[in-house]
Amino acid sequence: MENINPIIFELLKKRGIEDKDEILEFLSDKPQKTHNPFLLHNLEAGVDLILSSARAGKQIVIYGDYDADGVTSVVLMREILLELTDKVSYYIPSRFDEGYGLNIEAIDNISKKGGNVIITVDCGSVSRREAAYAQSLGMDIIITDHHSINDEKADCILINPKQKECSYPFKHLAGVGVAFKFAQGLQKKANLPKSTVNRLLDLVAIGTVGDIVPLIDENRTMVKYGLNILNTKARPGINTLVSAISNNSTKISSERLAFGVIPYINAAGRMDNACCAVEAIIAGTKEEALDKVAELVESNSLRKKIQSETYDYCIELAENQCLNDEFKLIEAENAHEGVAGIVAGKIKDKYSRPSVIVTDSDNGTVKGTGRSPEAINLYELLSNCAELFQRFGGHSGACGFTMEKHKVPELRRRINEVLSGMIAEDSSLFDIKEKADLIALPGDITKKLTKELEVLEPFGSGNTKPVFMIKNVTVSTVAYMGNNKQHVRFMVKGRDGAMLQCVLFSRADEFADLLEEGMYVEIFGTPEYSEWNGTGRIQFFISGMRGMNI
Repeated sequence: MENINPIIFELLKKRGIEDKDEILEFLSDKPQKTHNPFLLHNLEAGVDLILSSARAGKQIVIYGDYDADGVTSVVLMREILLELTDKVSYYIPSRFDEGYGLNIEAIDNISKKGGNVIITVDCGSVSRREAAYAQSLGMDIIITDHHSINDEKADCILINPKQKECSYPFKHLAGVGVAFKFAQGLQKKANLPKSTVNRLLDLVAIGTVGDIVPLIDENRTMVKYGLNILNTKARPGINTLVSAISNNSTKISSERLAFGVIPYINAAGRMDNACCAVEAIIAGTKEEALDKVAELVESNSLRKKIQSETYDYCIELAENQCLNDEFKLIEAENAHEGVAGIVAGKIKDKYSRPSVIVTDSDNGTVKGTGRSPEAINLYELLSNCAELFQRFGGHSGACGFTMEKHKVPELRRRINEVLSGMIAEDSSLFDIKEKADLIALPGDITKKLTKELEVLEPFGSGNTKPVFMIKNVTVSTVAYMGNNKQHVRFMVKGRDGAMLQCVLFSRADEFADLLEEGMYVEIFGTPEYSEWNGTGRIQFFISGMRGMNI
C-alpha cells in the first residue's frame, strides 16, 4: 500500500473504494471477488435439466443474440455443453428477417429438426408466448438472460439476476456473464475440471466489454482474468481476427477490445448473419479461421460506409421531424436496420437527448432502436408506453421495440410530454457537464504517472478512464489532421512552464474558436504513454475544452 501513488488513492476514493481490503482487491492482478452461481434463481434447476437431458441423449439447441454479447454467449455455452454431450447445436436469428429474441417460426424449425431442449443466452426473459409455444411442442426451455424484465416474463426456468425473485448479489452481469455462471454450475455438478470453465473467461471479457455493462464487482474480476487469457493467444480464431485488423504484438486491453475487436464481431450480425462470427471464434486453427475472419473484415468495412450514409440521412430527417423535440424519434423508413442502433447513439450524443430510429418492417409495423444519455433510463421512459408495443425490451441505455406504424405519433407525443415534464422540474437535466477527477498542471503529467494509472484498468462503463482538468494553459503549434480536418494535435504550456502534447479526435470544428495560437484555455482529458519504434511519448487525449479570461 505504501508504494501506491496518492493520486491512485484519490481516484479510488472517488469511485467509492476506501477500505484497505477493497483497494487491494480492486488493484490485484488476481482478484477474488466472485459469487456462488447457485445464488442465481433457478440456476440449479436449469443445470439439473441440462445434465439429465445430456444423459438421455437429447438434442440441445443454444438460442442466442446477434451482437458480441450474444455471439460470445453462444460460443461459451456450446463449449461447456460439448463437455457433456455431442448433441449440441446453436441458432441465432436474423436481425432483418426475425429480429431480436425468440420467435415462433424459429422454434418450429428447431422442433422439426429434432431439438428437444432450448437454452437461450442473452435473450428471452419476456418471451412469454414463445416459451409457452416451445413447451406446447414438447420441448424443454431454459432462459438465461440479463435484460430488464416487465410483468410478462416467460413462464419457464428463467435465470436472470434482474428478476424480482433473484437474490444474486450482483445485478449487472452481461448475457455472457450469466452464461458463464451457468457453466460454473454445470462444472460443479458434473465434477468437470475447473479448467473447463476458467478457459472460457476470454469470451466473458469480450461479451462483457461489448455490452457496456459496469466493469465493477464480479465483472471486473472476470474481465481481468479474461484479458490475461486473451493475451496468451490461446484461441486461434480470435488471434487471427486480431492479426487481420491490427498489430498482433500490441497488448489487448478493454479499450482495444471495445474499439478494435468487438466492432468486427458485431458487424456480422449488423450486415448479414452473426453465425459467421461464431464460426470465426470457434475455429480450431488459423487456416480454419481465415475465410470467416475475412468475411468479418469485409462486413465491418461495409458497416462503416453504410453507417456514415445512414447518419447523414437521419440527421437530415431529424431537422425536419423532431428538431425542437426533447425526444428525438426519427422515422427513417430507408435506414439500414443493422446500423440503426449505432446511429441512434451518435444522434443521442449530438443532441444530448434520448434518440430512437424507427424503420419500416412487415405488415404495417415498424422496428425501433433507441439510445439514451446517462441522465435518463430509456427502459423506464419507454415503459410508460408499454401498451403501444408489440415487443419491447432492453435496459437503461438502449432499447428496442416493434409496434404498429400508425401508433408512432402517439409514442412521440407521450414521450415528449414526459420529458418536458422532467425538464420543467430540472432544467439542467441534459446539460453536458465536464467532470474531472483531479486538477493537475502540465508538469504533473509524467510517464511515471501514466504507467501508474494502468493499475486502474480495465476501463469501461462504471470504471471510466480518469479525467484530469488542467487550467490556465496556452495553446500553440496547432496542426489539423484527417480528410476533413476533423482531428487536431496541439501543444499547451502551463504556468509551471511545462509543455504537454494534446490530441483531439473528431471534434476539431466544435472547438475551432479555442484552437488559436496564444488562446488561454482549460482542458479536460486523459494522459497516455505510448511507444513506437523504441520512441516513447505522452499524449493528453482531450475530452473537452473551455476558454478562460486571463
